[in-house]
Amino acid sequence: MLRLHDLVPPAGARRKRKRVARGVGGKGGKTAGRGTKGSRARGTVPVWYEGGQLPLQVRVPKSKGFTNPFRVEYQPVNLDTLEESGLDEVTPETLQAQGLISRGSASRPAMVKVLGRGQITRAISLKAHAVSTSAREAIEAAGGSIEMLPPAFGGPRPPARGNQHTNR
Repeated sequence: MLRLHDLVPPAGARRKRKRVARGVGGKGGKTAGRGTKGSRARGTVPVWYEGGQLPLQVRVPKSKGFTNPFRVEYQPVNLDTLEESGLDEVTPETLQAQGLISRGSASRPAMVKVLGRGQITRAISLKAHAVSTSAREAIEAAGGSIEMLPPAFGGPRPPARGNQHTNR
């Protein structure tokens, strides 16, 4: 049985640190790997010190949060809007034809989410990318049907928008 006091690291895993500045007789003597002259050769200088130049943490403005480049954006449509539209077959195309949602763009096609504000009194056939729980209950209570559409970007997440500099 293996005991705690029997545990040893494998051979070569622990190496002794290199002892520098111990005279010119061995490796690492004289300048001890610090080069010649200058403040870095003589004393300890903070890693962030840039020789009197305005330091990076002062040059770059403070970051206020960040923007998720993979955010999924939906165009909201409420139940009261669907009631007023008079549509029996509700799809992103019919909503766009009525001017209730915008077309979106090639990189960000229009994705519709139906929200539960208002009442619906008639049965509708709904095809949307997302539906809130309250909207789903109201549509099913009115005798309607819901079909969920796949994401318009065709993958597990949308393509990244922006870059490392705009992502803040």
